[in-house]
Amino acid sequence: MVFWVFGYGSLVWNPGFEYDEKVIGFIKDYRRVFDLACIDHRGTPEDPARTCTLEHIEGAVCWGAAYCVRGRPEKERAAMQYLERRECEYDQKTLVDFFKETDPLRPALSGVIVFTSTPDKVSNKYYLGPAPLEEMACFSIKIFRQIATAVGPCGNNRDYLFSLEKAMFDIGHEDDLVIELANEVRKVLGTMAKEKKLVGSPLKPLKSQTQPQIPTVQLHLLPPEAVAMDL
Repeated sequence: MVFWVFGYGSLVWNPGFEYDEKVIGFIKDYRRVFDLACIDHRGTPEDPARTCTLEHIEGAVCWGAAYCVRGRPEKERAAMQYLERRECEYDQKTLVDFFKETDPLRPALSGVIVFTSTPDKVSNKYYLGPAPLEEMACFSIKIFRQIATAVGPCGNNRDYLFSLEKAMFDIGHEDDLVIELANEVRKVLGTMAKEKKLVGSPLKPLKSQTQPQIPTVQLHLLPPEAVAMDL
């Protein structure tokens, strides 16, 4: 018994389950997008994080890592149960062909499992839909930055994004959308840091309070008999 699963988000750098083989490659006709809400790992129901899912687009390519689990049935069952708990926001398991860079025309593997989400806000409560970069980096209702500030039991949203950016760099296939979004979030964090510094700065003392004090000289009149007369 054996199964393969394709990771394109946090599974790329943190699979979290026992596997027998890892292969870098890509799947076709899908692209990575940040359209899925995460309320139990990197966010909360009140302040959901944005994590990536796949959007079906003809001719697109999505790079990532395929993991093989083979051996005892209980080993496969344990890995799949772990994945289903972890990927609970994804409501579909899709079977895809997996390609290697050395042969981009012929599939290296077929029937590879990939967790995807239905792009429908009615049937899929976790689907947020597409949004411009400036909206994704800003939680408009509370004027907080969504990706920059969302935090959940497994960490914050921005570290998820930055870790994905690094993971794609490490495997030699950077994603322009990930890079662009990461740069936008860095700008937001820089602005927030400046605002925090301004709010927390102590009051600057007045100039008169910082200058050295000149001692005051008091003059006293001498009595007449103490005044020397030059006759």
